[in-house]
Amino acid sequence: MDNRNTEIKRSNFIKDIIDDDLKTGKYGGRVHTRFPPEPNGFLHVGHAMSITLNFSLAEEYGGKCNLRFDDTNPTKEEDLYVQSIIDNVKWLGFDWEDRLFFASDYFEQFYEYAVQLIKKGKAYVCDLTADEIREYRGTLTKPGINSPYRERSADENLDLFERMKNGEFSDGARTLRARIDMSSSNLNMRDPIMYRILHATHHNTGDKWCIYPLYDWAHGLEDSIEGITHSICTLEFEDHRPLYDWFLDELDIYHPQQIEFARLNLNYTITSKRKLLELVNGGHVSGWDDPRMPTLSGMRRRGYTPNAIRKFSTAVGVAKRNKIAEIDLLEYYVREDLNKNAERRMAVLDPLKVIITNYPDDKVEDLEAINNPEDETAGKRKIPFTKELFIERSDFIDDPPKKFFRLAPGREVRLRYAYFITCNDVIKNDKGEIIELHCTYDPLTRGGSAPDGRKVRGTIHWVSAKESIKAEVRLYDRLFSHPNPAGDKDGRDFKEFLNPESLIIKRNCYIEPSLKDVNPEDKFQFERIGYFCVDIDSSTSGNLIFNRTATLRDTWAKIKNSSKS
Repeated sequence: MDNRNTEIKRSNFIKDIIDDDLKTGKYGGRVHTRFPPEPNGFLHVGHAMSITLNFSLAEEYGGKCNLRFDDTNPTKEEDLYVQSIIDNVKWLGFDWEDRLFFASDYFEQFYEYAVQLIKKGKAYVCDLTADEIREYRGTLTKPGINSPYRERSADENLDLFERMKNGEFSDGARTLRARIDMSSSNLNMRDPIMYRILHATHHNTGDKWCIYPLYDWAHGLEDSIEGITHSICTLEFEDHRPLYDWFLDELDIYHPQQIEFARLNLNYTITSKRKLLELVNGGHVSGWDDPRMPTLSGMRRRGYTPNAIRKFSTAVGVAKRNKIAEIDLLEYYVREDLNKNAERRMAVLDPLKVIITNYPDDKVEDLEAINNPEDETAGKRKIPFTKELFIERSDFIDDPPKKFFRLAPGREVRLRYAYFITCNDVIKNDKGEIIELHCTYDPLTRGGSAPDGRKVRGTIHWVSAKESIKAEVRLYDRLFSHPNPAGDKDGRDFKEFLNPESLIIKRNCYIEPSLKDVNPEDKFQFERIGYFCVDIDSSTSGNLIFNRTATLRDTWAKIKNSSKS
């Protein structure tokens, strides 16, 4: 059974609207939504909420959801972005079936609609420059001024508009504007631009067009053409709704209902595609899919799961006011999902050699380890135990403090799934640095328990020095050190808050041999360290690379527990 949408079934104001529409028979009992990204960048965590909302609502009400690209700006759109969006929506687990559309599919229809408005005297060709249009527009407290070209006849406008389409004029020489009200209190209604001249190759239509519709003109028409019932948008489009309504009313065509909700923002994160592109172009990250990026491609590469992202998107909820969600909540759902589904392995990131002096030199002993204590079906595996091991350097202190319960001179600890060992000698180099530990093991404690009932306070992980595999581990952390990098009150550039420790690379790591044949995107919990994902670079670099998805520390769970007490 698919339990993907168990949490989306909570009530919210959008569902209340849909429920009322179904009761009254509006739209013939249909529910048809759409997710309409612009292919000018990669999708990010904010888009995940919109994707989850639109597709889940359609699924819950037995309706349909389209995937539609609002590709009206050829200078910023690429096939690379189109394909990444398709891949991301599929990865999240949603299916648009045969309903993949592009705004550019409707360019001919948009043009015919524009001609209708010109004939009605509701649109005109304007020769003002972009700067002049802004100047004539007025302000919130000052009405706009009519363009001197506003009274052109319909015949003259039709002629000029056709010549615009045929490429007779240079970029920016003329625009087609709606003829509404230059004194409107809503600036969007002050004769907005519908078309601009732009001699640019479009990713989908090539060089067929040299005039391109503005988003405000195209948006409502696309929804109308596709028979969308509930056009769900983020709050910044609320002031644009009267304009969409005006276009549809003047054309007297099918009218969807636009509903606005608050977009998802995340602390310690940037979700502006313009700023994300700045990070990519400036070399601050390796690309759109850098595991530190809030893009879905980056989160996928880091090891986040679709289920965790969907649950987070639902948990944040649908609201009418913008808010900033806690990144700790997102990480909580990632850990929750991986804890249930990621198999356990042992890895040593900062190795310190241990020699078991009373263990046979050439013996290799296979010990049994549990793959996942949260999943009985995950079974068990064998891990090799040998005379020489690696442990984490942080698991040994020469002169330990009082509450340090791991390995120290003369102290006995448990090796996970193996034996009790006691440190007898500490070998140092000429600089006084610890390079090796000599220990003895108790052969009667195989499996981690002593027949005489004695207890040890510490359990540490390890790998065989002889049988382990060398790997690279990339320790990713938050990209920004400021909780609101884009909204600093001092007006500093957001890049000033880049975290210099957002990526630490460790190339001298050792992992147990069961990880030899893993594939990119395979996920594991490295015991006592954190959750890790096999990086896609592993398939081309010739060596294994693991990205840290999340630490084992769960801040959000602590917050939840403390609030209950």
